[in-house]
Amino acid sequence: MNILMFTNTYLPIVGGVSESVQRLAARLRERGHGVLVVAPRLDGQRDDETDVVRVVAMQHFNGSDFSLPVPIPGQLHEALEAFDPDIVHSHHPFLLGDTAARTAETYGLPLVFTHHTLYEHYTHYVPGDSPRMRRFAVALSTEYTRLCDEVIAPSESIRRLLVERDVEPVISVVPSGVNTRRFLAGDGRAWRERLGIPADACVIGHLGRLAHEKNLDFLARAVGLALARDARLHCLVVGEGEARAAMNIRFDEAGVLSRVHFTGRLQGQELIDAYHAMDVFAFASHSETQGMVVAEAMAARLPVVAVDAPGVREVVHDGDNGRLLQGDDVDVMAAVLGELVDPALRAPLAAGAEATAAAFDEASCAERCLEVYRRAVASGGPFTHADEGGWELVRHRLGAEWQMLRHRGRVLGKLVHATWEEERPDWWPGGPEK
Repeated sequence: MNILMFTNTYLPIVGGVSESVQRLAARLRERGHGVLVVAPRLDGQRDDETDVVRVVAMQHFNGSDFSLPVPIPGQLHEALEAFDPDIVHSHHPFLLGDTAARTAETYGLPLVFTHHTLYEHYTHYVPGDSPRMRRFAVALSTEYTRLCDEVIAPSESIRRLLVERDVEPVISVVPSGVNTRRFLAGDGRAWRERLGIPADACVIGHLGRLAHEKNLDFLARAVGLALARDARLHCLVVGEGEARAAMNIRFDEAGVLSRVHFTGRLQGQELIDAYHAMDVFAFASHSETQGMVVAEAMAARLPVVAVDAPGVREVVHDGDNGRLLQGDDVDVMAAVLGELVDPALRAPLAAGAEATAAAFDEASCAERCLEVYRRAVASGGPFTHADEGGWELVRHRLGAEWQMLRHRGRVLGKLVHATWEEERPDWWPGGPEK
């Protein structure tokens, strides 16, 4: 099977969606399938990469780590014709996600969409962020699913959320996979020596993009309080981003900055070794659909202390592989982290974490994704427009543009309706009661 993937984030970006696409593509290729990834052109990308088509993009959009793809009609035509795809897999509901929908409609191919992200948590990257913009993000991603033949949710809680939002296509739960065998094999001693962390210290770790939507202010306050209460505790933070400065301020306020260690972005074995330099993993994000780093931490035998949130609650089982906390209570999280200084309390949780991680192994997740592809291809029938040319292909392209215009109209209609329901005056029938 030839699988055409579209993603707005890819190498050299370090992040959940980028990692998910890379890992899925690698496992599918190992099984003998063809995978062509369409991604933005990015600073620092490899010159020798294969099976990737890059499109023009604005770098570091609005001061963020993200780039804004600028798809140009026709620039993908030759690559797509040569690849001859059987199915299209979109990893975003906008930008290159739009190109994925147009491609599927133009060539008569089934379209699969993975709802990786709760997009309403990321609108602060867009100028003019507001409740209306967040409603727009929800409407955009929800209506995009109506263009698709199959939808993938990374967790059961996200599947339930999409059902509540009236998503029509079949929704399959397929987590982003982790190479569990590779993450189990690491050595954290070198990191501890390099950073001056005593061998007998208990290290609270966190890994991920240091972005404000990850609830890192709360995390820094809780970890800072735990460190202030117990001098045996250190903190290791892997990642980079705009929230790092604010985290430093919180740690400094707690008087523990000398025991907090930032490594910046890491990849490969260095990243795995950093996990193994930790004793417990702390996570507080409410914006995850799965929390892939949580599964990675568990594959490295780390107990996880996390705030109950969508995506995370399917992975962290309180008292089995970590602690799942109800609500953002700084004192409670600090107390739980402090308790886990005791190796006897960590050991059974670490064993439970390793057992949990097995369910997220890349090989099984890739096979589950292939089942979705096979179902979408079978339900779509054998006919595609891939062999047609000339005016017929132009006709199908015009049909794709009409479909996208209808999609935008539905999104706008939902936004207007939601705004009116929220803002209509008290005197209007059905308006808010005084």
